[in-house]
Amino acid sequence: MTTIIFATTNEHKVKELQDKIKDWNVNIISMLEAGIDIDIEETGTTFEENARLKAKAVSKYTDQIVLADDSGLEVDAINKEPGIYSARYLGDATSYEDKMNDIIRRLKGAANRSARFVCAMAMYQNEKELCCVRGTIEGYIGDTIKGAEGFGYDPFFYIENGKSLGEISLEEKNKISHRANAIKIIGDRYKQLWH
Repeated sequence: MTTIIFATTNEHKVKELQDKIKDWNVNIISMLEAGIDIDIEETGTTFEENARLKAKAVSKYTDQIVLADDSGLEVDAINKEPGIYSARYLGDATSYEDKMNDIIRRLKGAANRSARFVCAMAMYQNEKELCCVRGTIEGYIGDTIKGAEGFGYDPFFYIENGKSLGEISLEEKNKISHRANAIKIIGDRYKQLWH
């Protein structure tokens, strides 16, 4: 069975990925489980650049396939902010409730409230890129923060059924999310790499 190293130290992300790729017949482990303990500075200007930076950095330490992602929220009416700075928007210590309220304030009176979550995923082996894909989920920013499911910006990001991602189950979200879409694209294109 092929082992893929996920360039993250976040065990929740590893578990989420494991759940999504059960049919790939691969073993997903974190970089720490692979014995790779490095700090990777995200200096890219796009989600794709940051995903590539992470995957390439980890692939220097292993012959295994490395997968990395970078994700965030783009709000069209405010120049696609917070974008690659989604986690750091208004500072690392700022709560997501405060971040969401600030964006709602900035959108006051805006006719266009369209937004999307983006997930770029890059796959490398021996410092060479195998692929880089982008998955998205389209929606809009609501006036209210609703729901206790999910995390981050989910409770003010509404989808076509009129519910926020914070109001739908994690199982339902995991079928339609930006990360699920990116994983599906990689799976459709690259399963032949390890079959």
